[in-house]
Amino acid sequence: MPVGRLSVAIVLYHPEVDLLRATLASLREAARRADVVPSLFLIDNGGSEAALAALDIPQDWPLRVYRGHGNPGFGAGHNLCLDQVGDIHLILNPDVELAVDALAEALAFLGAHPECGLLAPAARWDDGRVQYLCKRPPAVWDLFLRGFAPGWLKRACDDRLARYEMRDLIGEQVVWDPPIASGCCMFVRGEGLRRIGGFDPRYFLYFEDFDLSLRLARLMKIAYVPAVRIVHHGGHAARKGRHHIQLFVRSAWRFFQLHGWRWI
Repeated sequence: MPVGRLSVAIVLYHPEVDLLRATLASLREAARRADVVPSLFLIDNGGSEAALAALDIPQDWPLRVYRGHGNPGFGAGHNLCLDQVGDIHLILNPDVELAVDALAEALAFLGAHPECGLLAPAARWDDGRVQYLCKRPPAVWDLFLRGFAPGWLKRACDDRLARYEMRDLIGEQVVWDPPIASGCCMFVRGEGLRRIGGFDPRYFLYFEDFDLSLRLARLMKIAYVPAVRIVHHGGHAARKGRHHIQLFVRSAWRFFQLHGWRWI
């Protein structure tokens, strides 16, 4: 079945110009291959003037730039365009490159599976390693191991991390109903996104995608689709300094308060 209008939203905060240009170049080529003209929303949460001036955006793409609203956070930034999203809405980080056939594959899958409300892609790091974007609901211990534990402890607890990262299922087959998908690249049905009110703005950064996945799964199914491929250059909150660690911990606390505490 036809999937209708496609929109794409990217929240920017002091973005790396080269990464952002690579993201948009991959989006242009993927849109050309899929024969679609997406509406593009660029949300400037701060420090993006130089990057925006350097971008090459096709003239026939409907474009809206949101600026002047300060920095309300990742999810609240995406919510600024909530009433404008298309039938299929791509939430995309400015450090993600789409494979040339990613849009075509995603739209074909969503057209064939109207029950799917959120599609998660297969991801790799820029060095080619698999990046596990889908997760099982975390315990506090899982988050500590993955983000902050020393290497020897991670290795000792690798079976635990493998379960959290769904390594037993994530591969070359479609996986239905992974509990959690990453917000770095989400194909979401606009109807479902509007029905749940978008992201919970109480999360400034981190875990807003966990929360959205759990809420959206009450309405529609989530699918991991390996034919939709991306390269994600970001991640690693613990390596970004004390401020990001504080944001991570604060959002984790809110997530567990809302969805139930699990320690181990």
